[in-house]
Amino acid sequence: MSTTPPVLAAELAQAWADIQRYHPELPDLAAPESLIGESSSACGAELSFERLLHEAVHGIAAARGVRDTSRAGRYHNRRFLAIAEEMGLDHSEEPHASSGFSLVFLNPEAKRRYRPTIERLQRALKAHTAATAADTKRSFRGPAARHGSSGGGVRVKAVCDCGRNVRVVPSVLAQAPIVCGGCMKPFRIPEVATAAAS
Repeated sequence: MSTTPPVLAAELAQAWADIQRYHPELPDLAAPESLIGESSSACGAELSFERLLHEAVHGIAAARGVRDTSRAGRYHNRRFLAIAEEMGLDHSEEPHASSGFSLVFLNPEAKRRYRPTIERLQRALKAHTAATAADTKRSFRGPAARHGSSGGGVRVKAVCDCGRNVRVVPSVLAQAPIVCGGCMKPFRIPEVATAAAS
């Protein structure tokens, strides 16, 4: 099995399509590559099927016009939790003070329903991690990696031709194009003219 980011992105896209079979209102995943190597303190520390289903909850909320988070997307409210429960995710505790109901987990029925998808994605993630671990052992990843944070780096605004924008770590964008679902053009980081250039 190849472990390049485009192949892992294809596995993520297939897993997303598997979720769409049960939840047809879920919009297409425009940029699976953006999930590779990323983490979010609000949405879980590592990429997994559970994390993907969490992101699908946000997709359903957006499709329904439901505001499921606040505090710049960090706090996941009860509307998020209601959709999460529809999709097979549970939350065992009271809401976290800063992230709300973000820490959700698969219920037994969802584990059974998605077992083949989960196993396929776990194999792809394991192979990808093994392949990329050798590449990063000798490279400097900056202070984020040393202090146990996401290690994803600073996110910058990337734009597409129709004017939509996303925040992305430049190294993730460099791995493979991230395509806008609206205009089907790749997102790009705008050239910034620096006045201090000599």
